Amino acid sequence: MEKKEEGKVPMDQSKKKKIKKIIRRIIIGVILVAIIAFIAINSIMAKNAPAIVYVTPVERDDVEQVLSTSGTVKTEEKKVYFSTMAIEIAQVNVALGDNVKKEQALLSYDADALENEKLLAQLRIEANEGSYASSISKNNEYINELGEANFNLDILELQIAYAENNIKILNKKITDKQDSLAKEGTNLQISLIDWSDEPDSEEYMELQKQIQKNSYEQQHNKEIEDWQSQIETYQETVTACKEYKAEMESQKTTSENSILDSGSKEQMSANRQIENINATEILTSIEEIENGIFADFDGVVTELNVVEGDTPMTGAQMLVLESTEKVKVEISVSKYDLEKIALGQEAEVTIAGNTYNGVVSKINGMATTNASGASVVGAEIQIKNPDSNIFLGVEAKVKINTSVAKQVLVVPIEVVNSDKEGDFVYVVEDGVLMKRSIVTGISSDSYCEVKEGLNEGDQVVSNVTVDMVEGMTVTAVSEY
Repeated sequence: MEKKEEGKVPMDQSKKKKIKKIIRRIIIGVILVAIIAFIAINSIMAKNAPAIVYVTPVERDDVEQVLSTSGTVKTEEKKVYFSTMAIEIAQVNVALGDNVKKEQALLSYDADALENEKLLAQLRIEANEGSYASSISKNNEYINELGEANFNLDILELQIAYAENNIKILNKKITDKQDSLAKEGTNLQISLIDWSDEPDSEEYMELQKQIQKNSYEQQHNKEIEDWQSQIETYQETVTACKEYKAEMESQKTTSENSILDSGSKEQMSANRQIENINATEILTSIEEIENGIFADFDGVVTELNVVEGDTPMTGAQMLVLESTEKVKVEISVSKYDLEKIALGQEAEVTIAGNTYNGVVSKINGMATTNASGASVVGAEIQIKNPDSNIFLGVEAKVKINTSVAKQVLVVPIEVVNSDKEGDFVYVVEDGVLMKRSIVTGISSDSYCEVKEGLNEGDQVVSNVTVDMVEGMTVTAVSEY
């Protein structure tokens, strides 16, 4: 039987665990102290060693300045198709948003309706020409009638004057003849009185006969009767001429009132031309659309206002076609970038993953305010090689090659710093950190042109930190 050792009491499990924890903590504490001591020693050693800086050399290279922005794709050419006639639409061959090719059929009209309109237009021209010819012919008739009236009136005036003058002459002859016969009768009566004492004498008897003859002559003188007959004829002539004169005067008045004056003739001629032009335009319009409406260029249907069976009013908008052959990108340029951009600069345009060549084609002469309240100037980039993959109205990325500097001194753009005195860089000269003021030129995404302040081969610090001080000793390490 074993014996138990005297003076030893077994430990319980909980005490064993506590001891193990204490030992573990002591070990960890020793390790931490060792680490802290190592860091402290290294820090003391570092204070006495030069700082390490990374440098890059100043080199000569080409720098291309690029202005990157975005804009909206727009067409440079748009055609609005209006209805030239109120004719029923027979067929619409496109839908809103369709891409169409040049000379592709867009819509067509009802053929029977077009034929009826063509016939009506032709009849209008014929009727207009007939009416004009009739008016001119009637006017010529009035002119002829006026000429006839004026001519006849002149003749009639002469005839009337001639007849009335002859009547006057004949009346005077009759009067003179009657006076002569009366005087002769009076003388015979006086002579008869002288022979009244010898009534049976031959002289008395002869006087009696002569008195009787004279009395007969006064009543039935042949010359007087002939003259009176002539007077009646002339009076008939005067009456007939006056009646005809009245007729001619009426004809003259009617003709004068009916003949077109120069203004009326010009107006009638103008109206004729207007009517013919209108009818001809209708015929021309029919000729242009009788086979349908076709696309003037490759493009997209951006508006469609008609459907089959519609009869659009004359002048109504039917559809809008925007060209994909002539395309531009509209951009906005800030006041800071305005001095960089110029007409004719080359550009790279990216639309829906496809890249195109462009050129700055327009810069607006006035600024506008954008949604953020900033002043911007609108510009346009003309796409020189558009294709069917271009979508109007989408956003496009634009890179404009604003300027190029050939074989100039360049540094990485990230090494350039700025303060209130201007741009500067840090360089390493014989292990000493130096601050250099520089004058910069154009810059790309990676490099900046240096016009003044550096020479080719200078070592420029690339890892500038806040604790760097000019004049401190450093160890330069090349980045390359």
